[in-house]
Amino acid sequence: MRLILILGDQLSHDLSALRAARPDDIIVMAEVASEAGYVPHHPQKIAFLFAAMRKFAAELRAKRHTVAYATLDDPDNSQSIPGELLRRAADHGATSVIATEPGEWRLIAALSDLPIPVTQLPDDRFLASHAEFEAWSDGRKELRMEWFYRDMRRKTGLLMEGDQPAGGQWNFDHDNRKPARADLLRARPPRFEPDAVTAQVLDLVEARFPDNFGRLRPFTYATDRAGALQVLDHFIAHSLDEFGPYQDAMLQDDPFLHHSILSPYINAGLLSPLEVCQAAADAHAAGKVRLNSAEGFIRQIIGWREYMRGIYFLEGPDYTARNVLGHDRALPPVYWGAPTRMNCMAQAVGQTRDHAYAHHIQRLMVTGNFALLAGIDPHQVHEWYLAVYIDAYEWVEAPNVIGMSQFADGGVVGSKPYVSSGNYIHKMSDYCGGCAYKVADKTGPRACPFNLLYWDFLMRHRERFERNPRIGRAFATWDRMDADRRDRIRADAATFLTRLEAGEVV
Repeated sequence: MRLILILGDQLSHDLSALRAARPDDIIVMAEVASEAGYVPHHPQKIAFLFAAMRKFAAELRAKRHTVAYATLDDPDNSQSIPGELLRRAADHGATSVIATEPGEWRLIAALSDLPIPVTQLPDDRFLASHAEFEAWSDGRKELRMEWFYRDMRRKTGLLMEGDQPAGGQWNFDHDNRKPARADLLRARPPRFEPDAVTAQVLDLVEARFPDNFGRLRPFTYATDRAGALQVLDHFIAHSLDEFGPYQDAMLQDDPFLHHSILSPYINAGLLSPLEVCQAAADAHAAGKVRLNSAEGFIRQIIGWREYMRGIYFLEGPDYTARNVLGHDRALPPVYWGAPTRMNCMAQAVGQTRDHAYAHHIQRLMVTGNFALLAGIDPHQVHEWYLAVYIDAYEWVEAPNVIGMSQFADGGVVGSKPYVSSGNYIHKMSDYCGGCAYKVADKTGPRACPFNLLYWDFLMRHRERFERNPRIGRAFATWDRMDADRRDRIRADAATFLTRLEAGEVV
């Protein structure tokens, strides 16, 4: 007899471990404290996964699988994945384990260290295998996503006309950078009332994780494949066409805009990435969705998502410890909801608290940009993102944060640091109008902190970035400023950082 391990982000009926299962195998699933608590996960993330796991286990039982399932409050629960495998092996006389490879080095090592044989099968829910990504990366001086993305388009045939991209170009980013306006008629993502299973999980999470950052209720996410398919259908029908132009926009009273909110379901296994992309491509082919919207959405999934996983496994277990810029400032309380005068940070963090969600520009150009400009320890930043977002798993979160957001990997992911002054946020959002700071002020007590920290960051790292063709011109702009103004900017930035370190409201 063998055990078949199914993890909380592997809720797919075509999972490689399930395909390998024999009728007499025991499927093991477990809600364990070690996974719920290795970072202080958002309560909605924990509830989403536990409810989805319980429903998936019920589906497996309906298919006549034998499932050994441990709830978090089971008194016999060992509270770790290795512990549960050993417990179930002893209970059933199993002598080996079949698993689909986890998405974190931490768990891969834990399974490898078990005293019984564990076979870790490839996770072929992804389009690119480890070997395929390694072959693509071999010999390249720069591992740029755009080139990988084009290969994935060719491989899948999505938005292709023969061997050429639809519309004659691969990327329509230049059409996708419009600011948005408030619109009461804009479609909102479907909301799901908790059923009996989800309600029971919510009570459990409320009791066990009362101090975790984030609001548990109202909880409106779907927790099974049927609900996830409703979210997909709603997005394709009502939001995808406008997604492209406004995908980078931010509005303080509209946390979702035209975004799909599909990443929780894809990353947990309730939807497959290819079926989601095919739905978008079909909608374009039917004349219902503009090409730049379909392309921009598909690129996020078969481009960035697959590329980030490739980078994570290519770079190895030490990736999250990288810190080439030597940033060591502690993560400030504003990330955990402390009061702040910066409206953009208040909006992004508040939305994260309420929904366990923020879209990619809020993560990259508000919370990520501020952390990079302020010199915050990238490992602490990484653990924050891993904790607070419902779609965060290390294979996708770490390269986005360590690589793209914080440039802590020295340029493996990005060719330049993603830093900006307050002007970018002002252009792409309505945050600045309600801020105590003035985005037009470059110095003085009301100067936007992003303005001060932008120049301070560049001067701290001038030697590294001065010759970077994508950011080098900024140094020429700095050099043309008069000396007094440069001194005021650096002095004001130092004052702000001192106050930040002291825990003052900034």
